[in-house]
Amino acid sequence: MATHSLGEGALIEPKDGLSYVRGSTDNPLSRATVGEFLRETVARFPARPAVVFREQGIRWTWQEFSDEVDVLASGLLALGIEKGDRVGIWSPNRVEWLLTQFATARIGAILVNINPAYRLAELEYALNKVGCKAIIAAERFKTSMYLEMLQELAPELATQAPGELRAARLPDLRYVIRMCDTDTPGMLSFSDLVERGRASLDVARLDAIGATLSCDDPINIQFTSGTTGNPKGATLTHSNVVNNARYIAIAMRLSEQDGLCIPVPLYHCFGMVLAVLACVSVGANMVFPGEGFDPAATLAATAEEKCTALHGVPTMFIAELDHPDFPSYDFSRLRTGIMAGSPCPIETMKKVVSKMHLSEITIAYGMTETSPVSFQSSTTDPLDKRTTTVGRIQPHLEVKIVDPLGNIVPVGETGELCTRGYSVMLGYWGDEAKTRESIIDGWMHTGDLATLDSEGYCNIVGRLKDMLIRGGENIYPREIEEFLFRHPKIQSVQVFGVPDSKYGEEVCAWVVLRAGEQSTREEIQQFCQGQIAHYKIPRYIRFVDELPMTVTGKVQKFVMRERMIGELQLKQDKTA
Repeated sequence: MATHSLGEGALIEPKDGLSYVRGSTDNPLSRATVGEFLRETVARFPARPAVVFREQGIRWTWQEFSDEVDVLASGLLALGIEKGDRVGIWSPNRVEWLLTQFATARIGAILVNINPAYRLAELEYALNKVGCKAIIAAERFKTSMYLEMLQELAPELATQAPGELRAARLPDLRYVIRMCDTDTPGMLSFSDLVERGRASLDVARLDAIGATLSCDDPINIQFTSGTTGNPKGATLTHSNVVNNARYIAIAMRLSEQDGLCIPVPLYHCFGMVLAVLACVSVGANMVFPGEGFDPAATLAATAEEKCTALHGVPTMFIAELDHPDFPSYDFSRLRTGIMAGSPCPIETMKKVVSKMHLSEITIAYGMTETSPVSFQSSTTDPLDKRTTTVGRIQPHLEVKIVDPLGNIVPVGETGELCTRGYSVMLGYWGDEAKTRESIIDGWMHTGDLATLDSEGYCNIVGRLKDMLIRGGENIYPREIEEFLFRHPKIQSVQVFGVPDSKYGEEVCAWVVLRAGEQSTREEIQQFCQGQIAHYKIPRYIRFVDELPMTVTGKVQKFVMRERMIGELQLKQDKTA
């Protein structure tokens, strides 16, 4: 079989009939840190538009944005935040999030992304797992009262001065920095932090610190749940995210002339890497419609800001297409973007191309542990390849698809997708055992089932484990099961996904109650409220006398899923 080489050593199309591909090496890897990455762009495009936060009324050029980053970095230094310290960020899409992302990187602190939907148990675990020294938090988002939750976990805030916190349940935390200016005992306000930074601003000192940093240093921790039931902190380096962003932007043909509408969350790789850092790599304008996704706000921002690119998970695009005011907006400038996060219904992709003018939209696949993108379609790929596959291998990466014994499977056959190269994370923070299980001889075992065709296009066909994806959010049933086991009436429980036309998948639980007990769906859902993220709360709950098992005692989730699909008369959309 002929191979399609795009650089020395590249193997874009599988060779000898085996499911193995290797990306181009024509475009060398960058050795820049995140701070250097930003400064290179500022030097090229100081006066071009860089940042728009419509809800907050903020419009900055690249130079203005960089100056504000330096102020915040100086403020963090004034607090005593140093290289390697972990700084949590718990907020929806706000300018404070963006500034913190780059200010921490400027001084070598490690940004810890806290999911905006986290509740008490998840927040406590995350902060303690990585030993956050500081957390920067919004006051609230939707029904989540962030400051109240922090006060519940650390009641000592009421009597201890900022920086002197000694909380029994959060022993490493010293600073809580609130984004609102409401006076809150024990906390600093973000504006106070900024003022400290302005008063102590010393760019030469920041540059000197930057010179001591390496692109191989850890810079970011993102939590991704696992089958153990507890979230795992995927630890990423400057090099991981900088290079992934560069190649993502190239695949989109993004440039300084583009403006990208970003309705996806910053706490996730989609917002932080595929959107923000991709824009930084080329000087494109970043446009944020609001704190959280709203289809009307996204449509308005795209049209009024004259955006040429738009990101989203399939659920977002479906909501935009279905909005009653959709026909009134002008999308004539739209060209490119990324649809990712969960499998894309083919019909949705076709509508996005035809009705939103996104003729060059791309599909991307990856995972947090690989920074995240491994495969991406290009703007010139035929539409059928962009609607039925996740594209081809990204530069400087290798992918193989293997059987349970680790042997590479023939082209077209299903196996587990494994990725190797610069994008693979350092590991899971504080969990060497889980790291060794996941990364073997440099290969990240994704747990995803995939196929490669003869041209090197990849198709994701399922998951080795029973993870489900609801509206772009990875949900791991074991985590929900372990939480539900705390309910005094529950003897056993199994959680799995069922198809859903809006979110792709919904959470379903089969529950076996203890002898003599009775319960309701509402009681179980209420038990979850405020304790686990809203998207993890089972929508469907069935009380059963027993769970389907194999003869060896293994639970058969596929049987439960099939029964629920039939009982609820659900339809599964065809996806790539």
